[in-house]
Amino acid sequence: MARTSQDSSKRHFHWTKKVGNEDDEAPTFKSTSNPIEEDKKENLKTHVAMPTPRKKLSAVAVARLRSVLTAFGKNRSNLPFGLGPRVVGTLFGYRRGHVHFAFQKDPNSPPAFLVELATPISGLVREMASGLVRIALECDKEKEEEKKAVRLLEEPVWRTYCNGKKCGFATRRECGAKEWKILKAVEPISMGAGVLPGNGAEADTDGELMYMRAKFERIVGSRDSEAFYMMNPDSNGAPELSIYLLRV
Repeated sequence: MARTSQDSSKRHFHWTKKVGNEDDEAPTFKSTSNPIEEDKKENLKTHVAMPTPRKKLSAVAVARLRSVLTAFGKNRSNLPFGLGPRVVGTLFGYRRGHVHFAFQKDPNSPPAFLVELATPISGLVREMASGLVRIALECDKEKEEEKKAVRLLEEPVWRTYCNGKKCGFATRRECGAKEWKILKAVEPISMGAGVLPGNGAEADTDGELMYMRAKFERIVGSRDSEAFYMMNPDSNGAPELSIYLLRV
């Protein structure tokens, strides 16, 4: 009986020791797992830290892209095609010559649109004296297979209608030294009409240079239609001169 009790106590003792060993081993197991967890944490930190250079690189790339776009926008603003909702319109021509019409972004910028109409300027002056004048310039759309990215203001040839009557054709002109000299002569004039003395042979053959200058409101209907309405504070609501550009 005594041996049996001793065996049972030993068994009990060993069982508690075994449990104690398991309890002792548990922290040992945790302690051995700590380096693994630390390695995992370190790897996680390195993985988390990896995008930081990418963020820096992306920030640098975005900054460079912004600088390029800003420079491009500044250069583009210097182009004559950057017309806004308000433009300067100048109608000029020699008394016995044809009408020239120019639109500028501002008084000292190159013309974004310069055309020569087949209409004599004397006839246009008579039309304007009799009432409102509507000038429509029409050009043809290109076929789908021949379509090119041509701005409406860059079209070379236009059919001209003045108050519904066909008046021949208008041709796009480049601003040469002669045209630029005329625009510079009327640059200080914001609104008005008058006569400039002619020079040399042109004065003898075509007479004096007539001009009219005013601010125009520009309305863009689509890539194939634009309208320019003369802003005249003295008129009773309706613009005295309207010019329509249509690609049909």
